[in-house]
Amino acid sequence: MGRVTARRRVIRIRDGAVGARPDTLVAEEPMEIRLNGKPLAITMRTPGDDFALAAGFLVSEGVLGGAEELANIVYCAGATVGAPPAVAGGGSNTYNVVDVRLAPGVPLPDIALERNVYTTSSCGLCGKASLDAVRTTARHAISDGPSPMRLEPALLAALPDRLRAAQQVFERTGGLHGAALFSAEGELLDVREDVGRHNAVDKIVGRALQQGLLPLSGTVLLVSGRASFELAQKAVMAGIPVLAAVSAPSSLAVDLAAETGLTLVGFLRGSSMNVYAGEQRVVLD
Repeated sequence: MGRVTARRRVIRIRDGAVGARPDTLVAEEPMEIRLNGKPLAITMRTPGDDFALAAGFLVSEGVLGGAEELANIVYCAGATVGAPPAVAGGGSNTYNVVDVRLAPGVPLPDIALERNVYTTSSCGLCGKASLDAVRTTARHAISDGPSPMRLEPALLAALPDRLRAAQQVFERTGGLHGAALFSAEGELLDVREDVGRHNAVDKIVGRALQQGLLPLSGTVLLVSGRASFELAQKAVMAGIPVLAAVSAPSSLAVDLAAETGLTLVGFLRGSSMNVYAGEQRVVLD
């Protein structure tokens, strides 16, 4: 499996002093996702949790809804990213192509959310999805769980520090996005890191699918950076009722949250935050 970090020589300038030293950087490599042997998408990601990343991606696309629909996920040994399956082989990279096999009897669906085949670590799968597509392909209803969620602002305000404290690779590189899943009581359930925040979310959702935990009712998803439409979509598709971000949401993310019942919190910094949708889950008294 590829390394999460890499070492590179850097010229460091501090207070006029110049010196050379090795620096630890976050690794970034392409990964191709195949579905039943056929190429589906390529994304730039940080190696690690590759099977969860592939599974989470397929949850966000409406292909998978539960662990029983997944047969297995394997690396395509010797395959090269972008090479046709029929001729793939002989390549030196054996950990950047994964094949997801659906369980017997599970139909191979059309991908209803039209996407770019190639994605980058910054934007993910951008630009072509619509609000209607998410509504029609969502496999799980958003649910608070056994009782209505009522989140205190102080609880939400404490989550970014808990995410940062759990980001082990970020501490070494300073160049990684993080996503964390919390219970309604603020308990950290899972945390993943990646050069792409959309990948970090897919890794969390994919791990939940593999463990038979979907839908993720009664949970809070926190992401570093902004809350794009894509991240709101991933939360909705996994049945997560609350999405919080340390930066701004996009207008389309707010529209999706309002239409689906997702609680969307942005600019979660210190004791301040903006609630853009789903304010019924936040204690505002």
